Amino acid sequence: MKIADRLKDKRILIWGYGREGKSTERFINTFCSIKKLSVFEGKAEEIDENEYDYIIKSPGIKAEPYREKYTSQTELFLEEFAPQTIGITGTKGKSTTSSMLYHALRVCRGENVKLVGNIGLPCLDYYGEYNQDTVIVFEMSCHQLSHLKYSPHVAVFLNLFEDHLDYYGTYENYFSAKKNITLHQGAKDFFLYGNNVPAIDTPAQKSMISHETALPFQMKLAGEHNQFNARFVYQICTELYHCSGEETRRAIETFDGLPHRMQFVANVDEVDYYDDSISTIPQATIEAIKSISHVKTVLIGGMDRHISYDILIEFIASHPEYTYILSYESGRRIYEAVSGLPCCHYQSTLSEAVALAKAITPKGGACLLSPAAASYGYFKNFEDRGNAYARLVLGEDQEKR
Repeated sequence: MKIADRLKDKRILIWGYGREGKSTERFINTFCSIKKLSVFEGKAEEIDENEYDYIIKSPGIKAEPYREKYTSQTELFLEEFAPQTIGITGTKGKSTTSSMLYHALRVCRGENVKLVGNIGLPCLDYYGEYNQDTVIVFEMSCHQLSHLKYSPHVAVFLNLFEDHLDYYGTYENYFSAKKNITLHQGAKDFFLYGNNVPAIDTPAQKSMISHETALPFQMKLAGEHNQFNARFVYQICTELYHCSGEETRRAIETFDGLPHRMQFVANVDEVDYYDDSISTIPQATIEAIKSISHVKTVLIGGMDRHISYDILIEFIASHPEYTYILSYESGRRIYEAVSGLPCCHYQSTLSEAVALAKAITPKGGACLLSPAAASYGYFKNFEDRGNAYARLVLGEDQEKR
């Protein structure tokens, strides 16, 4: 059903007025004929649900119990456009994979491809530009997937690690949100998943991809995990969208990557500085360290979301050849476990951590910001954190954050 038909003559409440809430308001005012439109940013108990036919909830707002009137921009979008959509989720790698796939599809199919979701514009912002041939690459977060009643035609579930436990409480609840990417697919749909994703009962045609079967691409992006991401892109393009193998490979190998994902910042006093602010879980940080051969100093820490840091603590203990500078709440928690190791230091803020890194990183080496933690509470988002790091590296920002 078309979204405008679904909402016609209805009373609508937009709950949450961030990026997606504002997008939903623009869409309704442009394309829909409704009875009433309100915007609300308060608590659930303050909503008079009898006043509305639909409550369009923004991602990340908790609504328990989740009632029939609740929906989301993502759910409305998929009801109309699921057959044209490639949805990509996973604890790590979804932004890079979505962007790489978008790049590759544009190379082999031309302009009629859109990138939406967390990495692009909200999905309804392009509504007037979609036609029946548009391919839509949608990076989907756990919050966007939670409670969905529709799934995309091609669903990609890269991997699953502990994350967002401050919101979901348990690993099982987090997985339950994520797996909606495939639960509502049909027999003519496709589900591609990584080898550490738990089994999901889905009618879709399934294809498992593992690190061991990744094709060797001569990529600009370093790291085995990016080879793994590229394998999904290659299979989707060549097997599902009929792109030539040669053209797809060339597109993958010319992809430049994204800001704040192992991004080179500068060489200062013969030290290379890299920004991997996007890494918000331990596994991503470990992969980043392994991917830059001359790393000597690693900056770790941010908001503590109560995930397990055991794997990172074990890595630190077994790799004393690196110097680790730990900061903020999660950094304090890790430091308490490794404080006896001479390779570990604690500094309260990013500014102090960069200052120490400049003092101790040897010439010819590299310093890597890869926090293994969220930025919230200290920075607006991971981009703000990465930008602050770059300014500190370049000596442009002395703010004590």
